[in-house]
Amino acid sequence: MSAPLTPAHIMQVGTAFWASKTLLSAVELGVFSELAKHPGEDLESLRGRLGLHPRSARDFFDALVALGFLQRDDGKYRNTPETELFLDRKKPSYVGGLLEMANHRLYGFWGHLTEALRTGKPQNESRHGGDLFAELYADPARLKSFLEAMTGVSRGANMQIAAQPFWARYQTFADVGTAQGDLPVQIARANPHLQGIGFDLAEVAPIFEEYVEDHGLDERLTFVAGDFFAGELPRADVITMGHILHDWDLETKMMLLRKAHAALPEDGALVVYEALIDDERRHNAMGLMMSLNMLIETPGGFDFSGADCVGWMREVGFREATVHSLHGNEGIVVALK
Repeated sequence: MSAPLTPAHIMQVGTAFWASKTLLSAVELGVFSELAKHPGEDLESLRGRLGLHPRSARDFFDALVALGFLQRDDGKYRNTPETELFLDRKKPSYVGGLLEMANHRLYGFWGHLTEALRTGKPQNESRHGGDLFAELYADPARLKSFLEAMTGVSRGANMQIAAQPFWARYQTFADVGTAQGDLPVQIARANPHLQGIGFDLAEVAPIFEEYVEDHGLDERLTFVAGDFFAGELPRADVITMGHILHDWDLETKMMLLRKAHAALPEDGALVVYEALIDDERRHNAMGLMMSLNMLIETPGGFDFSGADCVGWMREVGFREATVHSLHGNEGIVVALK
């Protein structure tokens, strides 16, 4: 006999924002960084260090235990191995930048998803006449925070891309829309023979250069300022675009692919990576929700499947393109000229 139907899954997803906001608040409060410095703190010590009211501190910490983000033994709280590695702000493996941005920006904007679905219009700063990117690039501190968030969302994929065997065939690469520069850093660390370029707007230069210098790679990685709408892309054996194409409408996507094709030598490669939607559009919920996030954030952006990307690449002249899955929800499409 089949199991009886229950509303459990419906209720779990419908209230998933409870769990999400519990984690986001923990990141905002620095719970995991505090426990990295002082592992094994009891309730009152942890509450006091974080400045929390006594009413619900115990529920908050124990909810993090139940959600799998903290451990509690004999009344003492510790990070799990994952939160110790990835959510301590002092560690280079910290990925909480994206979660900080989700907490401060996206959490509120997603409350207007229904309006976005009805109107097709963004629901971010532009909803009230602002311009996200203009505001970001005008404020160095806010820009750095945003770029750190991009590093957080991309770090796992960046390390996997850097480990791909095809790098052995090439000598140079250029990362278009490089942000803080984590992808060039990971590629250079894993492939000592490569020289790389980070390409982005001029305002990004000091953030990129500081990050690269911190990793001791300033002799192999350089920044090139430019606007991929206004000019050509840097020439290199390999061009990478991570979480770039999904920001734009189809016409702009095709323009960027044509510019990449023009900048590459014969047998050069274009590497595109995104939270690729599965070709049947049934399984990668994260890719589909990322596309909804593009609805929230951009006038025309959308995510796409590997098959979509392969078709566009062939249309602009690449001779072959293949899709490769990465761990998690990311995938790459590698096209050869």
